[in-house]
Amino acid sequence: MNLMNHTCPTCGGTIQFEPGAQKVICQFCRSVFDPERFREKDSILDGDRTAEAGWNYTGKPWLQHEQAGMVVFSCRSCGAEIVAEATQGTATCIFCRKPSILTAQFSGTIRPDLIIPFKVRKEDAIKALEKHYLKKTLLPKVFKNQNHIKEVKGVYVPFWLFDALANSHITFNAEKVRTWKDTKNNYTETSYFRVERGGSVLFGYVPVDGSTIMDDTLMESIEPYNMQESIDFQTVYLTGFFANKFDVDPNLCFTRADERIKNSTISAFTKTLSGYNSASVSSSSINLTNRKVKYGLLPVWVLTTVWKDKEYIFAMNGQTGLFVGDLPLDKGAKRKWFWGVTLGITAATTALVSLAWTIQGVFV
Repeated sequence: MNLMNHTCPTCGGTIQFEPGAQKVICQFCRSVFDPERFREKDSILDGDRTAEAGWNYTGKPWLQHEQAGMVVFSCRSCGAEIVAEATQGTATCIFCRKPSILTAQFSGTIRPDLIIPFKVRKEDAIKALEKHYLKKTLLPKVFKNQNHIKEVKGVYVPFWLFDALANSHITFNAEKVRTWKDTKNNYTETSYFRVERGGSVLFGYVPVDGSTIMDDTLMESIEPYNMQESIDFQTVYLTGFFANKFDVDPNLCFTRADERIKNSTISAFTKTLSGYNSASVSSSSINLTNRKVKYGLLPVWVLTTVWKDKEYIFAMNGQTGLFVGDLPLDKGAKRKWFWGVTLGITAATTALVSLAWTIQGVFV
């Protein structure tokens, strides 16, 4: 397994990409460098990139999926043996603490086309978790104080990014409702319409999680990413972070990509309807052409906390700061809230009934 170590050009110390500053900083002499200074080192990764036509990916990385699910390599700094997971793209020696990039995970046909560098810092992710607790009425009171952060990891997650042109024809059943009244009656008129919409919608960089390690729902919940800020892949951006190689064949992801594109197309045309009280899709014909796929690494902060021996996972978009995650439910607070609402409704209903009887008594 070939390894790569990025070191400080000034003192030879360990360097790390710093979100926010968007610079590479030496952890020893604190020298600051532009990431472009390290681009030439990536020449060892050169090879064919992802296919530019069709969903098919020309490389065959799944042929080299490690049989035992693990890889073994020797640290270039101290020679110690390090064991890593098959999809792991970066590793840190447990003896000398030197970080390494496993170049075989990003070389040739499996070299990523693009990367979005981290913009949000680790400190911001921790603050976002604390803010996530606020105004959660049903959150157990002790959770905030006793929920301990077990781990905060900055991870570059592999994504397949799909492009397509959606040529569409959609038919809607729509309704217009008009009401009026006179001195004796109330009237309602409902008019029914068949509305057709047609046209083409161009989609770019529709993401589908390419890692079985990450929960797909969690990854989709922190979208969108601003793909205009993506840049050509460089290994120096991986320094200081974890990175995974994809382990899902892109040809297994196109179904989800198609689904997301078609749903978004219907949503886009639905928004063009105006002047109707309601509308529903009657039929749709969406043909996808000009399909392309790219491979990219997108930044995610993953926070793991522990409370009452149970782990809770939170995720934060490392570019935009969007934060999501599940929280435990205080069953006692839920019951109080439920009965409080129920009693409130009952009291309000009783008051209305009493008022009605009072008014009736006045008029009798």
